[in-house]
Amino acid sequence: MAITIGSAQTDSTVKPSPWSYHFQLTAISQSHAGFKAKYSGNKSLADSTDVGATSLTTTLFLGRKLWKGAAVYLNPEISGGNGLSYAQGVAGALNGETYRVGQVQPQVFIARGYLQQHIPLKNTSYELVTDEINQVGTLVPTSRITISAGKFAIADFYDDNIYSKDPRSQFLNWSLWANGAWDYPANTRGYTMGVVVELIKPKWALRLSSVAVPRIANFHLMEYNAKAHSETLEFEHQFLINKRKGTARFTASATYEKSLTYADGLKALATNNTFLLDVIQGEVENNQYGGKKFGLGLNVEQALIDDIGFFMRTGWNDGKYVTWAFTEIDQTLSLGLSIKGSKWKRPDDICGIATVINGISKDHRNFLTSGGYGFIIGDGALNYGHEAIVETYYSAKLSKSFWLTGDYQFVTNPGYNKDRGPVHVFALRGHIEF
Repeated sequence: MAITIGSAQTDSTVKPSPWSYHFQLTAISQSHAGFKAKYSGNKSLADSTDVGATSLTTTLFLGRKLWKGAAVYLNPEISGGNGLSYAQGVAGALNGETYRVGQVQPQVFIARGYLQQHIPLKNTSYELVTDEINQVGTLVPTSRITISAGKFAIADFYDDNIYSKDPRSQFLNWSLWANGAWDYPANTRGYTMGVVVELIKPKWALRLSSVAVPRIANFHLMEYNAKAHSETLEFEHQFLINKRKGTARFTASATYEKSLTYADGLKALATNNTFLLDVIQGEVENNQYGGKKFGLGLNVEQALIDDIGFFMRTGWNDGKYVTWAFTEIDQTLSLGLSIKGSKWKRPDDICGIATVINGISKDHRNFLTSGGYGFIIGDGALNYGHEAIVETYYSAKLSKSFWLTGDYQFVTNPGYNKDRGPVHVFALRGHIEF
């Protein structure tokens, strides 16, 4: 939350606590009903009933103000559990808290550790930002350059949306809380190392970043080499429609890594080149650089009335090179609504409904049709159709710090395959935050 207090104000006039402490715990249990499938492969969603796939994450968010305009943030995290079919078989994967970690015992790690510096621009006013997750309460210039450097999730800074961003409190499906066609660089848990520079003005912002990419597809270690890197540029514009707030964000990305093309994958299938196939599936490291992936995204949020908001995302990547970090989507379009419970006297409850349609490039399609596998999907064959998902949830705030959510997803053509599905997916989510 931010309150503008005027250009005459300085950082020394307000003295909130220099520390920020927050905590979250999220547990999600998912199941799906059995469905028809003419065949299954190594990366297929199981066609039999699957009950009780459970994930658990808990995070401590620590922040400390340093010198003027600077703060450091550290997020120790515990993550464990498993997703349905080891989080495979659906490109728009079903649980954002099982982020490419199929089945693991709970492990402790540092999710984020970064330094942030605000640099005021000339003739700026200041706003008081309150103490929140990874935000120390302080005065911040409304016109500024902000530099963040260290370990973080690149999606912390890009592709934001107040109605659909966080699988711990909103939609669970990967391609609804994020732009599924953005193969954004991250390790298996969603984090990377790098720097983000933001030029922020009261009505618009411009962001540019350079971060590390994984050494191997879907890998826990990152590549630190001048030949392997990823850059992202985003322009954000805030506006009013019928006096209601809205925001549009346009994103462009370019990533350079050791990935192969799907054409390489087709040749590997024809010659039984297991090394190249293992590279694509994230089993071994490639020996050469040369992979390039370019992508575009548009993200819009708009308040319709006091308690209802609309959002949409669309994304595209060139689809030539194999998926390396996020998920196997080359084109995506999503639309949705978020509704507060004020009309039924539950103002802190939120329900949402959204749909997303995902697609893949012709080269990607041919690779899967010929029996190829990525690290997310692959049925051994493919009768191609767009993957379409509808998700709805109701999040009830039961106490000051506890939310309970019921969630349902309906998936047609899982893994882009008309020969499998549709699938009914059910989830129960408990979330604690303070």
